[in-house]
Amino acid sequence: MGKRRLEDAIKKINHPVEVIYRCFELDPTKERDIKENIYEGLAKKYGMSIEQAKANTQNMVRMAKEAGLDFQMDTLIQTNTFDAHRLTMFAKTKGLMKEMTERILYAYFTESKHIGDHQTLTELAVDVGLNREAVEKMLASDEMADAVRADEQTAQQYRITGVPFFLINNKYALTGAQPTEVFVQALEKVIAEDNIIVLNNQDGISCDDDGCEIPKK
Repeated sequence: MGKRRLEDAIKKINHPVEVIYRCFELDPTKERDIKENIYEGLAKKYGMSIEQAKANTQNMVRMAKEAGLDFQMDTLIQTNTFDAHRLTMFAKTKGLMKEMTERILYAYFTESKHIGDHQTLTELAVDVGLNREAVEKMLASDEMADAVRADEQTAQQYRITGVPFFLINNKYALTGAQPTEVFVQALEKVIAEDNIIVLNNQDGISCDDDGCEIPKK
């Protein structure tokens, strides 16, 4: 949801913005195959009832719908996401990290696919144009694991404890799925700061390839 709102903000400001995705696991200890559903998991984690977990989740589903997203929480499959992160880092080496990230998120939240399963991840990778054999070989190895852990170590250095987290120009941070207008304001602030402001008037000597122009008095 935060990703979609950022994308909407970028469309509104009409200024080039480079977006770099980083790896972050909410729970690195999760098993690959989990029997309990999302409501049971939330109830256990936060000490609430199943009914409360469903109510809180439905509120998120409603906000996602307003952003044009279709979250299917009833059938969402919980899993360990480390291999999914490895796949996104592999896709990055092929110039397809944005597409891979979007495909995995859609598969997880909308299609209720098991994104911890290697076969599922391979099919998703093929969907965005990655080579099947190369992806299968990567997933069967420890390739890209160091890249994922490097991102997670960077997150620890920034004291990031949750997502979404947006770091703009290594200076400004936004946490959570903020409204689109908040992203617009933050981006416009950074863009304005990056613009060069001329502090003097035009009375000084100026030079270019054609020589120097001395101002008339």
